[in-house]
Amino acid sequence: MISFSHEDRSRLLGRLSAERYDLIVIGGGITGTGIALDASARGIRTLLVEMQDFAAGTSSRSTKLVHGGLRYLKQLEVKLVSDVGKERAVVYANAPHVTHPEWMLLPFYKNGSFGSFSTSLGLQVYDFLAGVKKSERRSMLTKTEVTEHEPLLKRDGLLGGGEYVEYRTDDARLTIEVAKKAREEGADLLNYTMVTGFSSDERGSVTGVELKDVLTGRRYNAHAPIIVNAAGPWVEQVLELDRPGESGRLLLTKGVHLVFDRNRLPLHQPVYFDTPDGRMIFAIPRLDKTYVGTTDTVYEEDLIHPGVTEEDRRYILTAISEMFPQAGIRPADIESSWSGVRPLIRQEGKGPSEISRKDEIWEADSGLLTVAGGKLTGYRKMAEDVTDLVSRKLRKFGIQAGPCMTATLALSGGAFSRPEDYPVYVEDRARELVKLGISYQDGLNIASMYGTNTNQVAEGITRVQPAHGLPLAIRLTLQYAIDFEMALTPSDYLIRRTGALYFHIDWVKKWKEQVTAYMAERLGWDDGERRQHMRELDDRISDAIGK
Repeated sequence: MISFSHEDRSRLLGRLSAERYDLIVIGGGITGTGIALDASARGIRTLLVEMQDFAAGTSSRSTKLVHGGLRYLKQLEVKLVSDVGKERAVVYANAPHVTHPEWMLLPFYKNGSFGSFSTSLGLQVYDFLAGVKKSERRSMLTKTEVTEHEPLLKRDGLLGGGEYVEYRTDDARLTIEVAKKAREEGADLLNYTMVTGFSSDERGSVTGVELKDVLTGRRYNAHAPIIVNAAGPWVEQVLELDRPGESGRLLLTKGVHLVFDRNRLPLHQPVYFDTPDGRMIFAIPRLDKTYVGTTDTVYEEDLIHPGVTEEDRRYILTAISEMFPQAGIRPADIESSWSGVRPLIRQEGKGPSEISRKDEIWEADSGLLTVAGGKLTGYRKMAEDVTDLVSRKLRKFGIQAGPCMTATLALSGGAFSRPEDYPVYVEDRARELVKLGISYQDGLNIASMYGTNTNQVAEGITRVQPAHGLPLAIRLTLQYAIDFEMALTPSDYLIRRTGALYFHIDWVKKWKEQVTAYMAERLGWDDGERRQHMRELDDRISDAIGK
């Protein structure tokens, strides 16, 4: 497996100005990494730069679903539903270790957004548009069947329900696996590297980027004839560096999710339900937790750490109390939370929940290409559209690119002959990992998360040392994150490489100091750097628990 570490990052920065790229991508979320993968797989020499960690923005803060957007049928977004619905199957086939099919329950109530006929018809149309395979097509449930499936659901006014398949994912891990595959295909990727300006030729066309290493403050330059701005919520800040006054095209909205112990909200399956104000919200069980969200409010404040307000919490708690009154959920039951900012294409006269989630590509007078909007589910098709455009533009520079390969290209860790092989593989690898001295459960956790990269995680046994009281399972995954996932801070590992901050926050509190000490030793931090990274992690913990 190709190394993707802090040492590789340092070497790349050292030779950056001497490199000649065909394409520079700004933004290391799912859109940017998707473009880097598609482009590099076509033979386009690609550099990606991200001012934070990979997936640190919207791509680690979504509802964590690869889903078709059933509600967009109500807005007659037929093409969007068709496109992203079909992409669910592609993402699943390419990465079954981070994409898991689950039956979603859609209850309908008297005077609710959906009724018996509209639910049945909507799900039938949804199955058709998304090309859903026969075994995953919708079924309709009686009131009695709905309550048997989910006893906690409100009974008053319940008429019945529909059941259909959606795909749960880990959005940050999906992004990391895309980034790693792009690296395997020859792309160069840099996290914690901020674009501070552009270089241009005599005609005013952009020819490169001016960069700052956020960790050291050092300055660099990189050059390419084509530059794509895929910076998500920061798209317009990047546009301002190119042409001041270009902002105003996006509407940013915030989405919040709350996490509870599954003993407090013991759902049997994901539920998609109405809120009192007519929106729709997901309640999704994940291992021993249940998370609920999302909100959708206009947001114009801190994009890096949007935070969760008391109003946000009240909104979701009210929705839970309305739909699951028997659970008796209280504010004290919230274990963790996260919030993210969506970059939507502004549509006059439409509120946040009414705006289309379709993507849009546009070109500035300088030649800078920008992509915004879209959904996590459609990242691969969005990247294909952008890279098709890039390929056409590269021809005038004498650069020929191949066809798109990503529809059948397994992501890093997803090299299974077929998705159905994944469960058997996990159990087999777990038994092998036990031989290293870890528990069978830890083996299952590792194999299920890293898929066909599990052997590379296990090979870290030759590099890790007994250190700082960390269990072997943590040292193996931490060392792998350092060597092959360019994890540079404790937050990188505990938030985006493992998702632990959101779903195992007590575990994070228990091991945060030992993880930081291990990384300090391996990455050569001095005491000041170690304390700085520890403070940053403590801030993220405070954000998650709302203090």
